Amino acid sequence: MSLILVVGVGRSGTSLFTGLLGRLGFQVPQPEILADESNPRGFGEPKWVVDFHSGLMRRKRVTVFDARPAAWEKTAEISADPAVVGELRAWLKSELAQASDVVVKDPRIGWFLPLWQQVAEDVGPSPAFVQMLRHPAQILTSAKKNYGTWQTDASRAAAWINVTLETERATRGRPRAYVLYPSLLADWSAEVRRVGSVLGIERLASLDPAEHPEAAGLVDPSLFRNRTGWEGLEVPDRVIELAEDVWAKIQAPDAGQLDAARADYDALYGEAEAISQSSVTAVRPRKRAVQPTSARGKVVRRLPMGLRRVLRKLK
Repeated sequence: MSLILVVGVGRSGTSLFTGLLGRLGFQVPQPEILADESNPRGFGEPKWVVDFHSGLMRRKRVTVFDARPAAWEKTAEISADPAVVGELRAWLKSELAQASDVVVKDPRIGWFLPLWQQVAEDVGPSPAFVQMLRHPAQILTSAKKNYGTWQTDASRAAAWINVTLETERATRGRPRAYVLYPSLLADWSAEVRRVGSVLGIERLASLDPAEHPEAAGLVDPSLFRNRTGWEGLEVPDRVIELAEDVWAKIQAPDAGQLDAARADYDALYGEAEAISQSSVTAVRPRKRAVQPTSARGKVVRRLPMGLRRVLRKLK
């Protein structure tokens, strides 16, 4: 029995890898989110999981591309709720009872990895993780096209740093494998075999692609449509510099280096919050001061409007 959680920032190739595992015999819990033009080959996302995560994130006002370091504290709080733990435990136990090998993917799952680890170990196998990696500028370009411009490029770039670093830290010391999106497109079967070897899953490590033509049919390099760099994106140089640093380090993870990058990012975000306080204050709804009502005022409020106008003129 095995449980694989496919993690990574949205638009990084998580849907493709999950779809491949689904065609190689892993169970993708049903029903799934329906495919659309942004992901014509399917998302590989169980609807129950998406709804579960979305509800929790609404309660804590956390978004998928959330750049705030403090947002992790909010999702950790809700993950400790016994009712939340029990809900996930019941669902996961049911899914593992139906299949020996299960794969779960949702871009929101990265915000709740300690919850998933705890519940999975309670009901069955310790989860293994596959983290998809794609250059942040390509992710931003794709996200801008598919998710809209409600969030700035700079904010999404910061969110990529925030989520990538915390996902690495949350899976540190656990069975995990990293997969580069371009490498998966170039030779999907070699990448799947490598992941199988790293995670100790024999059915993947010994994969013969000739036996799975349906998997090969899923891989379409033409869908790799956003191969751009930072040009055309409005991201401050300091954020680009830090994103490139994290991009280089995440491909050969070293705990000390990534923790240092985390400290750099937290400091940068803290400075940005301090500088932008006036902007935040300007858009925050202001509470009107409530003045105590005198006895005379209470009487006047009961009078007809015409009589009130006469009394005002007599003042």
